[in-house]
Amino acid sequence: QLQAYGGGLVQAGGSLRLSCATSGRPFGRYVMGWFRQAPWKEREFVAAIKWSGGSTTYADSVKSRFTISKDNAQNTVYLRMNDLKPEDTAVYYCAAGYGIIWTSMQLSRAYDYWGQGTQVTVSS
Repeated sequence: QLQAYGGGLVQAGGSLRLSCATSGRPFGRYVMGWFRQAPWKEREFVAAIKWSGGSTTYADSVKSRFTISKDNAQNTVYLRMNDLKPEDTAVYYCAAGYGIIWTSMQLSRAYDYWGQGTQVTVSS
């Protein structure tokens, strides 16, 4: 199971940290991803991290502003979001996929498990 939390309302230029707590199975060989979905838009990739090794990848729109990380002891994945913009407003979902190859990390269909989502609203 995945549980995402940490969303909220923030002004443009502000920061938030999202958390994705994992439980129920070992995710050591999984890729953990963050996706987001704004109203009337398709779900889009934000960032991903390999639980083993820690390699990361980001969407161009968030690169240099967002940082994905993990805490092995807490079995939790984080998404630190800095310099937030109104266009970052969306429901953010964490996801886990087993054995995803690097070139497929940005594809939502590659992921097996999804959290319930947490709302991020950025006001201008």
